[in-house]
Amino acid sequence: MSDAREPVSGPLRRLGASLLTLGRIRLELLAIEAQEEKERIAGLMLWAVLAAVLAGFGLLMLLTLVVVALWDSYRLLAIAGAALALFGAAALAVAKLKQLLAMPATLFQSSIAELREDADALRRAPGP
Repeated sequence: MSDAREPVSGPLRRLGASLLTLGRIRLELLAIEAQEEKERIAGLMLWAVLAAVLAGFGLLMLLTLVVVALWDSYRLLAIAGAALALFGAAALAVAKLKQLLAMPATLFQSSIAELREDADALRRAPGP
């Protein structure tokens, strides 16, 4: 009776090994995608902060120039205009941030597509 089980256990073991290998490969793909996304986000954050700081300094220097140039005749108007310009820029930044937060995440899209292709291929495979 044990002889009858050996032929069945061999293919089942190979099938199990194949499924484990496929699962390991998919998990490795997920890990690679997560690492790439993390690096992309870190780079975006670095450049966004640098651009914001430099643009902020440039805007402050420009507004300081305007206030100094108009100090004798329109000092309050120049300060109020500078404040409005800064608040306007802040409002635009908040609107852009809301727009970016509303966008769907693309993390693991390649892995999900590969898993869907695997499932479709298994469904199409001819049965015994």
